[in-house]
Amino acid sequence: MKPASLDVFVCPGCHGDLRLSATATDSGEVLDGDLTCCACGASYPVTGGVPRFVRSGAYAGSFGHQWHWFRDVQIDSQNRMSVSEATLRSTTGWEDDDFRGRRLLDAGVGAGRFAERAAAKGAEVYGVDLTAAVDAAFQNIGRQPNVHLAQADIFALPFRRESFDLAYSIGVLHHTPNPPLAFARVAQTVAPGGKLAVYVYSRYGPAHRMSDALRVLTTRLPLRVAWVLAAGAVPLYYVHRLPVVGRAFRLALPISMEPHWRWRWLDTFDWYTPKYQAKYLYPEVFRWFRDEGFEVVDLPDGPVRVAGVRRYPEKVMRDRTRDDRTLVAS
Repeated sequence: MKPASLDVFVCPGCHGDLRLSATATDSGEVLDGDLTCCACGASYPVTGGVPRFVRSGAYAGSFGHQWHWFRDVQIDSQNRMSVSEATLRSTTGWEDDDFRGRRLLDAGVGAGRFAERAAAKGAEVYGVDLTAAVDAAFQNIGRQPNVHLAQADIFALPFRRESFDLAYSIGVLHHTPNPPLAFARVAQTVAPGGKLAVYVYSRYGPAHRMSDALRVLTTRLPLRVAWVLAAGAVPLYYVHRLPVVGRAFRLALPISMEPHWRWRWLDTFDWYTPKYQAKYLYPEVFRWFRDEGFEVVDLPDGPVRVAGVRRYPEKVMRDRTRDDRTLVAS
């Protein structure tokens, strides 16, 4: 943890200022210590370089294991690919200049795949995760001077309201028990004129139905067993690619079709183990943006990905007045 992050971090309970007491530091990074709320007196530990605003990963515990088992698989600088870079661009629609000098929230940082790319573009990145995945992120990117990480609940984010110029949540909201509320909590951290982008799973088409049926079983398995079973995706990939038989297998036993074998194993595990996995249509996500005072400005490639800009308060009031008038019966 960097002491400068106290300009943004606040108590998630009362939003009071925090006082830092460091017991171990290294090259300006606080490795161990405590954060105490100046208003309500609540205390939060700093361990392993990360402030801990929650005690455990709760409903998302599978991700804590996932990102330690597959810590470096999706990190572009380590795998010598550019998949995370391409996904970040295709989800947000933002250009490199949009990141430079901006304060950015990565809501659901995981092992840091997107935060790494945003930081490389010059953003001051704040990444949060509910689980111990944040420790994998700290190993990957935590010591970079423009990266700040915290273990925190998306429903009780430890940030001042309207602190961020940019925010995104890529592949995370649908794994929470209440995705619309999770979206609202992230949206509240974005300043007027700031940009927000999300990607959530799609409910279009029948492709997800068989995997949803299988998840009734797989989400009940011990994680180690699910991890071993997901490894079956590595050889099954070659069966799934066959012209006729492969189509039947893809329908009966969906797996990731990523060409890289470790990535394929990771994605299959990621699909079948989380407790929550909601799916949405575009109109539903549009309403999230509208209800939080955002104007949708971009629909990047692939469902369901939406990017918007937070309107200034006076424009929100004008638009609401206009909407109210259109609802008056004639």
